[in-house]
Amino acid sequence: MPLSMTAALFLALAPAAYPQEGAKQDMKQAGQDAKDAARDTGHAAKKTGKKATRKAKRGANKAANKTSQEANKAARKTQD
Repeated sequence: MPLSMTAALFLALAPAAYPQEGAKQDMKQAGQDAKDAARDTGHAAKKTGKKATRKAKRGANKAANKTSQEANKAARKTQD
């Protein structure tokens, strides 16, 4: 029984033996997380920008085509 108590005590105190390395790793991980978040935000902005550009271009072309069709229709009606 004393061996298991010693082992339990050792395991409980082992992480506290190197507290600076844990803090250092936490800071590194926080920096990496911030970098990943910035990268993800950039990719999302790029994707959204491309999508908005495509939709605007499609809408402008659709409106131009419709205007042309209506102008042709009006021209045909006035020729007769």
